[in-house]
Amino acid sequence: MAAKILVTGASGFIGRALLEHLRSEAYDVLGSVRVVAARERGFILAPELSATSDWREVLVGRDVVVHTAARAHVLKETEQNPLAVFRMVNTAGTLNLARQAAAVGVRRFVFISSIGVHGLFTREGECFTEQSPPAPHNDYALSKWEAEQGLQEISCETGLEIVIVRPPLIYGPGVKANFLHLLKLVESGWPLSLGGIRNRRSFLFLGNFVDAIRLCAEHPDAAGQTFLLDDGEPVSTPELIRAVARAMGRPARLLPVPASMLELAGSLLGKRAAVTRLTSSLVVDSSAIRSRLGWAPPFSMEAGLAATVSASA
Repeated sequence: MAAKILVTGASGFIGRALLEHLRSEAYDVLGSVRVVAARERGFILAPELSATSDWREVLVGRDVVVHTAARAHVLKETEQNPLAVFRMVNTAGTLNLARQAAAVGVRRFVFISSIGVHGLFTREGECFTEQSPPAPHNDYALSKWEAEQGLQEISCETGLEIVIVRPPLIYGPGVKANFLHLLKLVESGWPLSLGGIRNRRSFLFLGNFVDAIRLCAEHPDAAGQTFLLDDGEPVSTPELIRAVARAMGRPARLLPVPASMLELAGSLLGKRAAVTRLTSSLVVDSSAIRSRLGWAPPFSMEAGLAATVSASA
């Protein structure tokens, strides 16, 4: 019998796609949200993520919790102490939810973490694996890493099965922030001074991600494991732009400006972090989930980009 699953953050980018995927596979699945109006669309109202919220009514009768809800990256931070707020939501809120899940008999807790737990970039010829040392590069990643450690302690105390997944940048229909900005730049037809970048970056299509999460929710060999995920072969920033342009049926207009010049310009303009994300490498080794659970991405990057472009048109 298929597991009865609760998806937190079900109105978000990941949660909504996961809910639709699980329902298409005939799972008994509930999606929890914080927006009252969303209840009219088949969601259930959840408490806020905090150290004291009462989740028991939402959790009773569920076998698995997939926890996608979180305080994500904030482009224009207004909090005086951002780390404290990230910890309150992503760390304390997650651990409170997990403890209550264990108390009411939930069997497994799938936690959506971040590749940022390992750092912001990989060196040439190297890649992140599950054994790579933690080096959280910002407050968000640190709060996720601290939640991971707390979840392992809860597992030891209660027997709750913990599965942790650390995705790289996720794209797909409904994508926002930097990836959507890139789509708009390519669509504009303006020449982009990114042709001289020689990096390698791993990406993950949303359709591949939700397929892997489904497997992590049920596969017996997933219990107690941490998995890194990606589409397969990493690509350079120019290769990604060319692939996006092909999906749009447009030419890729790339100027061969050296990465060093872009980084200098980024520093002078106060955009160093944004430029670093474009010029640096971040390569993920997803062989563990492939070998242990027999997972293979059902979609190619080409198919994923086509779906993303079509949805954003």
